[in-house]
Amino acid sequence: MCLGIPGRVISMLEGYGDQLALVDVVGEHRKVNVGMMPEVTFTAGDWVIIHMGFVVEKTDAAGAEAAMAGLELMGRGREDGGDR
Repeated sequence: MCLGIPGRVISMLEGYGDQLALVDVVGEHRKVNVGMMPEVTFTAGDWVIIHMGFVVEKTDAAGAEAAMAGLELMGRGREDGGDR
């Protein structure tokens, strides 16, 4: 198991071999690669777990909240923006 950051898919980006998604991560928009999960379909509103710029898991709101809670326990939560 790796440490991942939860995010919510805003949209899939055209081009790039259909491997990039625009994801909201605590209010910041990031481009992430979904290519490690070719068998999974992503649409706006889906929750994902991101590690090193790659989606490593598709989850639900509860899974995303659990991932964020884990980050908060380590001191990288929503309040400080994770810049420690």
